[in-house]
Amino acid sequence: MTFAGRFERKRLVVTGAAQGIGLAVAKRAVAEGGSVVMVDRSNIVEEEARAHGGTAVEADLESAEGAQAAITTALRILGRIDILINCVGGAIRMRPFAEFSPEQIEAEIRRSLMPTLWCCHAVLPFMLDRRCGTIVNVSSNATRGIRRVPYSAAKGGINAFTQSLAMEYAEAGIRVCATAPGGTQAPERRIPRNPDGDDANEQAWMAEAVTQVTESSFMRRYGTIDEQTAPILFLASDEASYITGTVLPVAGGDQG
Repeated sequence: MTFAGRFERKRLVVTGAAQGIGLAVAKRAVAEGGSVVMVDRSNIVEEEARAHGGTAVEADLESAEGAQAAITTALRILGRIDILINCVGGAIRMRPFAEFSPEQIEAEIRRSLMPTLWCCHAVLPFMLDRRCGTIVNVSSNATRGIRRVPYSAAKGGINAFTQSLAMEYAEAGIRVCATAPGGTQAPERRIPRNPDGDDANEQAWMAEAVTQVTESSFMRRYGTIDEQTAPILFLASDEASYITGTVLPVAGGDQG
């Protein structure tokens, strides 16, 4: 379901827009009238942008420099940024915490926490100049979950960051919210979660995580991409004008 014209005259940046939830959010925002810059470090974002009416920007958002370059380029394309939706993130590996190396732990934090922090930091000066703006961060209900503790820590950071940023900048007319998706059915990833591949142990640990996620949900199932996209775009829209600092669980009853 789409709402025609909901984002008419709105200018949005969607990160992590080459696949998954980020791509679905960008496609629907375009369908609802928005001008959308789609940011991803994979060059397949160019193909997706051409197919769905957005404009692609390639950038690695795990660094401050990459995020600043992406936001600066988006501003040049759009003229202003009304809405930033941060979708970058995702567990790289599934394994007991004791099995992670220090380098793997740092990689999980870089992927699932830092792009959101850096993009918010880059866009805030421009929103402050206009005394308005909306930011929606995509977190996770995996703040309580097994076999992905570093990812859980990163998403817990997103939740705290969302609430603190909302409190700090509400008087400047900037809203900051987040959704916390649970397990989500999605098309097969074109960019692998773990480029090193999963051995038999990793596959078994992932199966344990999938079981935990399903059993923790009151509905005993994974959500759909559409079920994740809808609340993200609601929070981004003017319909949510009196909502800020909220982290909305979208996980079939599992609060995370």
